[in-house]
Amino acid sequence: MSTETTASVSTHILDTSAGRPARDVAVQLSARPGREAHWQALGGSATDEDGRCEDLPALPEGTTHVRLHFDVERYFTDRQAEARQDTPAHRDSGTGVFFPEVAITFAVVPGERYHVPLLLSPFGYSVYRGS
Repeated sequence: MSTETTASVSTHILDTSAGRPARDVAVQLSARPGREAHWQALGGSATDEDGRCEDLPALPEGTTHVRLHFDVERYFTDRQAEARQDTPAHRDSGTGVFFPEVAITFAVVPGERYHVPLLLSPFGYSVYRGS
């Protein structure tokens, strides 16, 4: 829901290494009403089967900056465990996750809708303003 005094935010995650949406990734939303203001944690959600967060909290009036925090370590750890179970002959050495979390900070304008997709792989990620 977007009004003249607030912006709205949505996101989804695509695991480009697997060619599918990233399911069950915890996403936290924070906001602040100015560059020098403190961050306010607003709450969060987890991605669904399509990799989308449909129920992120609404932004407070006066928000100028937003931060999305993605807990990708658990996602990749779970995926590595599943892969080891499916193909025990190809066990990984357990090197861990290179990016355990991803934090994306961006500026918003009241009345605008912001969709910020995260394209994710074990050793890199990219984001953009979607539609």
